[in-house]
Amino acid sequence: MTGYAISSYGTFLNMVALNLFVYETTGRALAMGLFMAVRLASGFAVGLTAGGLLARFTAKSVMLWTNIAQASVMLLLVLAPDGLRTAALIAVSVVVGSCGTLFMVSLRSSIPEMVGEDRRSWANSLSITGRSLAMVAGFASAGVVVSLVGYTAAFVVDTATFAVCAVTVALLPIPGGGKRRDGGGSRGRAPDEAAAAEPGAAGAPARRRGPAALAALAAAPGLALMVALRGVDALGSSSHNAALPVYSSELDDARPAVFVSAFWCLWALGNIVVQQLIQRYARRTGRSVGALGFGWGTCLMSAAFILAFAGFPMVATAAIALVAGAADGLTEVSYTSHLQTLPAGLRAHAFGLSATVENLGFGAGMILVAAALDHYTPLTVVGWSHGAAIVFAAVFLIRVAGLRTSSPGPTSP
Repeated sequence: MTGYAISSYGTFLNMVALNLFVYETTGRALAMGLFMAVRLASGFAVGLTAGGLLARFTAKSVMLWTNIAQASVMLLLVLAPDGLRTAALIAVSVVVGSCGTLFMVSLRSSIPEMVGEDRRSWANSLSITGRSLAMVAGFASAGVVVSLVGYTAAFVVDTATFAVCAVTVALLPIPGGGKRRDGGGSRGRAPDEAAAAEPGAAGAPARRRGPAALAALAAAPGLALMVALRGVDALGSSSHNAALPVYSSELDDARPAVFVSAFWCLWALGNIVVQQLIQRYARRTGRSVGALGFGWGTCLMSAAFILAFAGFPMVATAAIALVAGAADGLTEVSYTSHLQTLPAGLRAHAFGLSATVENLGFGAGMILVAAALDHYTPLTVVGWSHGAAIVFAAVFLIRVAGLRTSSPGPTSP
């Protein structure tokens, strides 16, 4: 997780540095949009094939080579002559987009093998805590690094972070190289998660009558709706990511970065605090927060992001940012932990399809939101986008409540 946090720092650093570099190299704002589009499209495409790759290769080898590939392509960008910079940038967008998605699918699907079924929530919280800290550090230091030492130094730093992550992956003692030795799916789960995750009413093995990714969704009642909600949530996330700079400029045109930086720092603080609470809950009860946590967390997070643009005093907005971060952390852990309850043969396919849906929701959202912000206020745009997520989350919660009511046998509180 330390290696992952370090590489995440490089990723967030380069989200700023690369976009600025693309604009400086091409002189066109459209080029930045195309760069992000290629990156998201690459992640979208690889999400559909991630499950098949992990069925053929160990998770450890996939995580290792995705980091090596990203380090190599960043080094290629550093060494590329001026005439080949545009081609190198395209290669970076494709490799970073696809390998980043593939690494995340591999990591999340192999966590139960790394730490055991009963420590999934703890490991997921640790992962998200590290990424939140890395996000704040990456965004906060990007301007300083680029301004003081230039783009080349930023790209070298990113290359080094991927190399560090590759070394930590190489040292991972994953049993069986990241493949399950048992065919288990529910050993070590909380009773309510096992009932929700096992295929069929009586827990019969899933019949694969179609593509493996679709079989993964059919393996658990309500799982398809859960993944769809994740996509709608990603669309909502695109709205506040695009609207924050606009709203911040309206608040203080002379220093627009102040509000954005403060907001994300407080968001990360809320995220980190809730991870500690989740870890304590998991240690005390031996359970994860489950599907209900995902539904309620999505409602709370979306409502908080809408309120963040409502023009409240700064003290109230700071509290809202903390709540948004905490709710976002809750949804991330509950969603990841719930998908990890799937049988090993279907888990990677579910995470791959989820990554595809998330990239689609975020990518489509960025296009729609960018167009809408030219005609409507940030509050209106964020309100509609996150409002859709709240409505969808309510449908999901009703579905989960119906499944629990109809499930035979005792249920956990």
